[in-house]
This record gives sequence, C-alpha cells and structure tokens, in this order.
Amino acid sequence: MSKRKNTRPRNTQAKGYSEAGASITRRALRGFVPASGAPNEDINRNNATLRQRARMLYMASPVATSAINTNRTKVIGTGLTLRSTVDAEALGLPPDAAKKWQHTAEMEFRLWAGKKQNCDALGLNTFESLQQLALKSWLLSGDVFVLIKRYPATAQNPYRMRLHVIEADRISTPSKFCGSYAATTGITEGKVPDGYSGAGHKVYDGVEVDDNGRVVAYYICNVYPGQITAEPKTWARVTAFGDRTGLPNILHIMDSERPDQYRGVPYLAQVIEPLLQLRRYTESELMAALVQSFFTAWVETETDPADTPFNEVGGGDIDGMAADAVSGSGPAYSNLSADENEYEMGPGTVTHLAPGEKVQFGNPNIPTAGFETFVKTLCRLIGSALELPYDVLVKEFNSSYSASRGALLEAWEAFKMRRSWFVADFCQPIYETFLAEAVALGRINAPGFFTDPLVREAWCGARWIGPVQGQLDPKKEAEAALLLTGCGIKTHEQITRELGGGDWEENVAQLQLENELLQKAGSTAHQQSVAPDGGNDEEDES
Repeated sequence: MSKRKNTRPRNTQAKGYSEAGASITRRALRGFVPASGAPNEDINRNNATLRQRARMLYMASPVATSAINTNRTKVIGTGLTLRSTVDAEALGLPPDAAKKWQHTAEMEFRLWAGKKQNCDALGLNTFESLQQLALKSWLLSGDVFVLIKRYPATAQNPYRMRLHVIEADRISTPSKFCGSYAATTGITEGKVPDGYSGAGHKVYDGVEVDDNGRVVAYYICNVYPGQITAEPKTWARVTAFGDRTGLPNILHIMDSERPDQYRGVPYLAQVIEPLLQLRRYTESELMAALVQSFFTAWVETETDPADTPFNEVGGGDIDGMAADAVSGSGPAYSNLSADENEYEMGPGTVTHLAPGEKVQFGNPNIPTAGFETFVKTLCRLIGSALELPYDVLVKEFNSSYSASRGALLEAWEAFKMRRSWFVADFCQPIYETFLAEAVALGRINAPGFFTDPLVREAWCGARWIGPVQGQLDPKKEAEAALLLTGCGIKTHEQITRELGGGDWEENVAQLQLENELLQKAGSTAHQQSVAPDGGNDEEDES
C-alpha cells in the first residue's frame, strides 16, 4: 500500500492565529467556519425562538426552573426596600432635618408602593411583587418593559403614576415598516415611512433609534404574536422620555452583551441545548425505570407462532363467568380467562403451561449506574454558564464548609451585579419619577428640585435594601466582622448592611432606647424585691 502524498500547497504566509484558533487547514477546525453578523441579525432575528424555548424549559425542566427562581429569590427576594439617602452636605441640610426629610419621602413612597391599586396599572401587584415579575420576565425573555401610565388621583391615593409591565414579545416592529418579506425571513428591523412620527428613523425589533443610534421610542403591539383573537393588530408608539419633563415614559430592563444591541438575550439562551438534552435523558431514564418496575414475564413456546395469536392480558371479567362468580351460581373464575392464549398473574395463582412453554422474567437494571454522575456533571457545566455554582443551582451543600461558602460567595457576586443592574434600570428611575410627582403636588418639599439638576440629584439619593448573603456559620461570620471593624478594614455601617441589610445608626439609636428600657425595668424589679422601710414583722420582733 503506497502512502498518499499531500499535494495541497502550504501557506507559507500563515502567521499568528492563522495557525491556531483561526486556522482553516487544521483537521479539527476545517469545518468550524461560523458566520457572525450585526447584533440585530444575530440576536433580534433569533429572539422569538429563544424566548419560546427558554419559557418552555422553565415550565418543564427542573434545572432551568431552579436557575430562574434562585435569581429571583436572591436578587429580589421579598422586594428591594427604599432607603432615602439625600446628600445633606450638598443641600445644606442639618443631620436632623435630613433624617426627617428622608423619613417623609420613605413614608410617601410606601403609601404609593404598598398597595396594588396605587402602583400597578392592572391592580394585581404591589411594587415588591412588580419587582419579582419584572426580574423573572427579564431573565426568561431577555428583556422586559415597564410602561409608566397616569391614572386619576383618588382620595386614598393622591398619586397618578401607575406601572404596566409589558412582556418582550409585544415590543415589535410594525409590519408596515418591514415590508412583505419580513414574515417569511424573520427580519425584525424596518424604517419609519414618511407621514409617521420619527420618519426616516430605523426600527430594530420595536426599538426606534435616531440617526445617532440613540433610542427615541418603542412600538407596543396590542396583542401577542400568535395570539388567537379577532382584535386587529395595531401598534402604539411611545417615546422613551417626555418632551417637557424629561422623565421616562417607558423603562427597558436588559443586559447588553454586544455594542449596538437594542434587545436582550434570554438568560438561558446559551444552555438551551444541554438543558433540553438533560430533560430528555432524565425523562427516558424515568420512563425506563417505570416500565422496569412492573413485573414483566415472557412465555416462550415451541408451537407454531401462527397458532398463538397476540392477545392482551384479560382483566378477569369474562362474560358469563364474572356474572356467575358474583351471583354465586358458578365457579369463581375472577382471575382466569376463557381464552387459552391469555395469561394472567395474581397473588397465589397457579397456572399450568402448555407443553413446550416456559416462562422468562425480566431483570430490572434501571436506572443506569452512571446516571447520577452524568447528571451532576452536566449541571455543573450549566451552572458555570449561568454563574450559579452546582451547590447553589441544585441546593445541595454536601461539601466542606469552605467549599460551600466559596460557592455561595461566587454566586453572590453575580446576584449583586444583577441587582445593581435592576436597580439602575427599574427601581431608581421609578423612584425619581415618583419623587418628581410628589414634589410637584407639594406633598414633599424639595427646594431647587426642578431648577437645578445637581440639586435634584442630591434629593434623589437612595439605597435599595434587599436580601443579604446567606450564612453557613453565623458565629464565624460575626467573629470575622468584629475583626474587620476592629482593624478599620470595614465600617460598622458596611457590616450592618451586608449581614442584616439594616442601618447602623438606626440600630444604635434603637439599642440605646432598648438599654434604657431594660435598665429602667431592672431597677423597678429590684425595688419591688426589696422590702419597705422598717423591714418585716418577724425581724422587728427579733
């Protein structure tokens, strides 16, 4: 056998990555020739499919459900609570006045946010519940929108602002902007024709941008894609900000992964295939185990197969016999079949086989030995892509204290980052819009709020307090906190915020009051235990 000579010319100019990851001649990379386009081509045209698959996995895959719900619980929990923190120095406020103003602002915000009918345009959720809904929808769909509406004020609610959470599917490019080819090609971008507001602007999957690429408006469809309804499909154009006030008319919560990206990618997008395959694998193992759990038997026979028809096992209710058995007029054949080709099994049953027949029983060997190992390995890969360590993803903390704490710390970094994004896109803009209305109504006094942007920023200072990081060993965590504050590495305020989510100054004031009450209660109890002047009668007599 002669060895075939490689006659392919060698590229003598190949340098750098052309002989590494960019090589088109190496056997492993020869067929790996991906094509990447603009963000709207790579993302927007595929988002409809990604959203549907991500939602289906959330509803049907336990691992996907855990990933979404874990983020909701750790990032939002019961809700992010407002803590007003005005810049007292910039505003020239004394500490007591600043504290009083902050308390008033928090109370007013609580009046609006604490009741469903006050803050939700649909009247279904409080502000805390809207946070959970917005975060979950953001993760499932890649982005979510919050339309700021105005309703008439009532005696119970002086504020007109309401929030309407809109799912990503309803933000889309009007069909008349895309052309007739869009429906078959999946193209989601278009151009605003003449005669419409924003004529000449490009629209990327419902997001209108000006000539500089800046977002100026969104298009909201009145129905969902594929929704069965007789209502005609229409779009409403909502500008991103008000022309006179500069306040947002609609909020867009998303995580950008590429420049010039106007729509988000679902949180599960990168792990859709392994999640689906894991679901299929576990379902097949479950079905195999279920089938093998039945006591299965085969009857082998040496007779002509044509003489042995395939009959299903009877239920014991044979015409005539079952009725006779019930009435007592005949023998009790409730577990026997009249057909000689049918076999039944039952407790204490003895059956005579025909000549040349024998019984073979199944040998259950499901699930497979490597099932648990394979599932854990796949969950670790999925968790690493989602920034959720395996321990946190499947809620299994069987490792050492150090390993489990390391997993929690690693996950908490992702939770803090996602919370910071959510606050910047959702909580803080809503609070600033609310505060502008409260000042305009005269319910909150904030001099210079509408005249100086710097002063306005000082009034709008706020922190959003949410769930704190979990502790595996509270004693060790407390001892570490004391060491950090003793060396000046962290302040008491930082430790209080990280471990309990509270305010250190308020804690000190509360502790001072509690200690005074305890001291007073202790002195009162001591006085009651001491006899009055003169002692008791027995001592006087002695």
